[in-house]
Amino acid sequence: MSKTILITGASSGIGKATAIHFQKQGWNVIATMRTPEKETELNELENVQLEKLDVLDLESIDHAINNGISRFGRIDAIVNNAGYGAYGPLESFPRENIIKQFNTNVIGLMDVTKAIIPHFRANKDGVIVNISSIGGQMTFALGSLYHGTKFAVEGISESLHYEMAAIGVKVKIVEPGFIATDFGGRSFDFQAGEIEEYKPLINALMQQWQNPNNTVTPPSLVAEVIFKAVTDDSEQLRYRAGDDANFLLDSRKKMTDDEFFKMMNSQLGN
Repeated sequence: MSKTILITGASSGIGKATAIHFQKQGWNVIATMRTPEKETELNELENVQLEKLDVLDLESIDHAINNGISRFGRIDAIVNNAGYGAYGPLESFPRENIIKQFNTNVIGLMDVTKAIIPHFRANKDGVIVNISSIGGQMTFALGSLYHGTKFAVEGISESLHYEMAAIGVKVKIVEPGFIATDFGGRSFDFQAGEIEEYKPLINALMQQWQNPNNTVTPPSLVAEVIFKAVTDDSEQLRYRAGDDANFLLDSRKKMTDDEFFKMMNSQLGN
């Protein structure tokens, strides 16, 4: 009997690549997104069910899970991928954007997870994969909102793995580096603002992001790492995705705060 995975944020990027990868490996896929009526690729694949799910809408979460179980009998794994990145000076962000960042990346993730746990507990089995980032272990300038949410995802996941072990469920964290679709896409919210003092930092950061020598990871590689996390049957908690993730996280662990800040500031011309 084929296993079944539910993926949030499956309309593009990592979520879509993960849906395609699992389907190719013979899994049933519940691909969830806010506007499934606009999807033109996943709906053509066998054993892929599109479901409307907005992580800010509790009713849509329950509806997607119940529909998936109704069609495929059970859900064996879930990937909490939906989210977005807010970058810019904290001063420049309206409060509603701050709330949206945390509601989407943290509260929404917890609501989806909480909704699937009774099903996993009844089966005494299941895998929860939470998509974090290198930004859940280290920070970059102007990312106080985004990094705040990813640090939260790391803490939630690490703590959750203890209680889930008691009911036979595994928790995994996947930490991608820079993804080819990160910047300028639908899931990126940059607020530069008009405050003069921040403009040199903003300009320096923009130049770094646009550097053609930067290493970026294709979503398909992250999908492969997610597949390993779901299927390796290990107790491993964290999985890195991308050469830049390995380099930056290893560098962060080896350096003192002062050494790391000096390296990062040098990249910004400071």
